[in-house]
Amino acid sequence: MTTFDDREKAFEAKYRLDQDMDFKTQMRRDKLVGLWAAGLMGLTDDAAKAYALSVIEAAIDTPEQDIADKIANDLAARSVAVSAAEVRTQVALLQDKARAELNEELSR
Repeated sequence: MTTFDDREKAFEAKYRLDQDMDFKTQMRRDKLVGLWAAGLMGLTDDAAKAYALSVIEAAIDTPEQDIADKIANDLAARSVAVSAAEVRTQVALLQDKARAELNEELSR
């Protein structure tokens, strides 16, 4: 095997790792955003967890739909006064938190 082959395999392995980390980060973010929205809707415990799971499932089932839109619609349906822009801001903040949590878990 040549050095070029070794480098190619290393790049492919890194790409797979990066893709896996991105997926895990997105799923963690969706869970955190779902729990945040559930709290705004007054859901607690099992109902909050079920809602967070529904956000994750929606992201997997319809990846072209933005979860911020789903959450904004769900909040509006429950008469919770939160704008779509506020939801998007929260999604961005929780994206960073999700990545930080996963990085911390990996460093242990």
